[in-house]
Amino acid sequence: MARYTSPLAVSAFTLMLLASVSCRKQVPAADMVIRRARIYTMDKDHPWGEAVAVKDGRILWVGSEKEADRYIQPKTEVVDAMGRMLLPGFIDSHLHVRLGSDPDVLRFAGGMTLRNLDGIKKQIREFARSRPDLKWIEGEGWLYSPDGTLPKARDLEGLTGGRPAFLVAYDYHTVWMNKEALHELGITRGTDHVAFAERIETDPATQEPTGILTGFGSTGLSGEAEADLRRHIPSHSPERLYRRVKTNIELAVRYGITTVVDPQSFLEDLEIYSKLRDGGALPARLQVAMFFRRGAPDNLLEEYDTARRKFADDRLRVSAIKLYIDDVIEAHTAAMLQPYSDRPDLSGQTDWPPDEFNDIVAKIDRMKFQIFIHSIGDRGIRTSLDALEHAREVNGVRDSRHQLVHIECLSPQDIPRFKKLAVVACMQPRHCAPDITEQWAAAVGPGRSKYAWAFRSLRDSGATLAFASDWNVAEMDPLIGIYTALTRRGLDGRPKGGWIPDQTIDLDTALRAYTINGAYANFVDQNRGSVTPEKYGDLIMLSGNLFEMTPEQIKSAHVVATWVGGKQVYRAKP
Repeated sequence: MARYTSPLAVSAFTLMLLASVSCRKQVPAADMVIRRARIYTMDKDHPWGEAVAVKDGRILWVGSEKEADRYIQPKTEVVDAMGRMLLPGFIDSHLHVRLGSDPDVLRFAGGMTLRNLDGIKKQIREFARSRPDLKWIEGEGWLYSPDGTLPKARDLEGLTGGRPAFLVAYDYHTVWMNKEALHELGITRGTDHVAFAERIETDPATQEPTGILTGFGSTGLSGEAEADLRRHIPSHSPERLYRRVKTNIELAVRYGITTVVDPQSFLEDLEIYSKLRDGGALPARLQVAMFFRRGAPDNLLEEYDTARRKFADDRLRVSAIKLYIDDVIEAHTAAMLQPYSDRPDLSGQTDWPPDEFNDIVAKIDRMKFQIFIHSIGDRGIRTSLDALEHAREVNGVRDSRHQLVHIECLSPQDIPRFKKLAVVACMQPRHCAPDITEQWAAAVGPGRSKYAWAFRSLRDSGATLAFASDWNVAEMDPLIGIYTALTRRGLDGRPKGGWIPDQTIDLDTALRAYTINGAYANFVDQNRGSVTPEKYGDLIMLSGNLFEMTPEQIKSAHVVATWVGGKQVYRAKP
């Protein structure tokens, strides 16, 4: 028997079909579609995808492979990921764009420790002979001796052909110079201060300078100090700085870093950054924190506020103020609650008296600036948390997202305070690798090392972790940072079980610390940090799926392509 279909039903069906076709036609064509990918979105509501469409620099859609055709028109660029992993671009929350990447500066090879002083001398001598054109012999990357001793000017005699030597330790906090450099900088027995360092080390018997400056790059580097260095040290010239910044940003996108947060800039640097941006030589997004030291001019914060209004876009933004509360453990200049294990006569000092620090932190917070505080020793960390708590008490609670940076030796009593005070833990996983922490461990001792770089304890407490490289203190590559956070092992794979394995974390936590948490930590989670519609098309493609790799394989993985705002800024050679 024939089925009767009413004309009304046919009409309704036709209208529904036409409406469906019309809706499909209304889907905008994408500028780019990446398909056949394994997209780990960092969006908890939609954690995985297979394809993504980008239009006008922003993510238009994320979904399944079968739906991707809807967004492809003749002018759409189609990228076949061939099953590779796609992530939101990495955010490095603490990368010194001004440092490293200078071919006229010797980079000590092989993680050269002072234990191998002959090896260091050989590298200096060979570099000096190969570069007769240099007026100064500059170097970077030497490691502290495991017994805590520091080198002296006399160790450099006869190595540089009579030229001054200016050699910065791997952490950028200690400088080693020869007698020629001391002479050029005017440092003699009677000199008690230089603008660019906290302390001139002297021989206790003779009171002569030893050739070592401590507190360099932290308490020492103000705008005045930078000007002084630029008069003397060739690598601090504006031309060399421009070249380094350009090279470092190009290197960053090779490693999949689409947002760089420089933690310590000066007013004169901003014009260099602006010149790079305006000339199209800033492929990654750059946010900067302006350095403020104790004793800085009263009007400097007002100048920083003016700079914040001038540099305020998503390509170049002044976003924070950088403070130091202490220095570093290896040189026994970080502030500790108890004396150092290898120097029971020392416990370090805070850079500011606590009451004065409370006042400056509250003042900066009142100006609605975000604050980054370099905090390494357990007393330094506690003093910083106390100051941030004080700021909340006097100014009221707001969404400040202040950061403590480094957090190397943490008292367990202070762990819950990060969540309570909504303070971000900005940490550098590679710093805890045992192939560079021998002197650190000796100085701190085994009792306090349980909470060395306490990634897991902080995560479990509810604190927000934001990861970074601290380039050029450590390698820029986030995949090396992820490997270290997962294993607590050195690049040589040792020790087998990792150093303090109780503080390892899982892959998801590490990835979030380099993406969505980094975006949140720097007030940009509204437009980056996850593969989510309407956010910027800041994307990276990896050589493989990290979730299918061992940690050793992650360390050896690499970025295949990087996009910033939907524009490809890096592609690996086939």
